[in-house]
Amino acid sequence: MVILGIYYAAALVAGGAIAAWLLGWPAGIPFYILALFCLYFFRDPERRIPSGEVAVSPADGKIVSIVPDQAGAHRVSIFLNIFDVHVNRAPIAGKIACIKYQKGQFLVASKEQASHSNEQNIITVQGDGTRVVFKQIAGLIARRIVCYKKVGDIVEAGERVGLIKFGSRVDVFLGPEWDVMVRAGERVAAGSSILARRRTA
Repeated sequence: MVILGIYYAAALVAGGAIAAWLLGWPAGIPFYILALFCLYFFRDPERRIPSGEVAVSPADGKIVSIVPDQAGAHRVSIFLNIFDVHVNRAPIAGKIACIKYQKGQFLVASKEQASHSNEQNIITVQGDGTRVVFKQIAGLIARRIVCYKKVGDIVEAGERVGLIKFGSRVDVFLGPEWDVMVRAGERVAAGSSILARRRTA
């Protein structure tokens, strides 16, 4: 992740140097500012992963909606703006049972329609008698979804699984065995914020 930021920043610095050489030093300033932003955007901080029967947030961002269904399951939607860390993490420990890529539109990721209409990567993790599905959803600016894992991989809760470049959305689907612990409007951090606790009875 950090290396990717360095790659983009280096390209922008090179572009700034060329612009400054051809047009004068002020022409290079926008490139240098963008280079610094790329280094900031592609940061990848370490996180303290909570223990216990919990599902952690797979993304940094703001909870924009929590939608229950008739079976007692919930969809928790997280919106990431361009200033959030964009590394995605596994919500629970287990095995990657399915990864499905779906082509789609590039609507504003904070809107409800983005959950089903936008380009997305759907990942299912199964472990310890439960499963959690989460979607990496592209937004208006984000048009590049990255997934490091493949079907059959074993992951730990909070382990890095991919990223979405620039503004985006992550939806998490939790079965009726989970009690949701967050509220709409709350901000969460990938890997360290608890989205839900598993019921013991």
